[in-house]
Amino acid sequence: MRHSIQVDGFHHSGNPIPAASRVGSLVATGGVYGLDPETGIVAETAEDQVRLTFWQLGRILEKAGGSFDDVAKMTFYVASADLKPLINKYWLMEFTDEQSRPARHTLMYNSLPGDIVIQCDALAFVSSHE
Repeated sequence: MRHSIQVDGFHHSGNPIPAASRVGSLVATGGVYGLDPETGIVAETAEDQVRLTFWQLGRILEKAGGSFDDVAKMTFYVASADLKPLINKYWLMEFTDEQSRPARHTLMYNSLPGDIVIQCDALAFVSSHE
């Protein structure tokens, strides 16, 4: 049975899309981006967007009963390849063990909505119950 995952302070601009969906142990996120929960808008700087993207993903995974340890694959959609060093900075903070990191793919994407310069999605396998 599928279960929608919602977190306070994260949305898809009024669209009827959950932050993630869980079916059994599989958790698949929608597009996760650097939304500042205090202002309700996308962070102004690229660094803040990357930081908040990872932070929001962590919250979504936690709400689904998991953590970054459960992530099998992440895909990043970026407006510029210049963001890779920032992604790597936060990637290494969350995935410290080089022998235990998820697969990752980064795609240049020129059609991100509004002021968004980075968005990601993730697949995770969470063994705990919600």
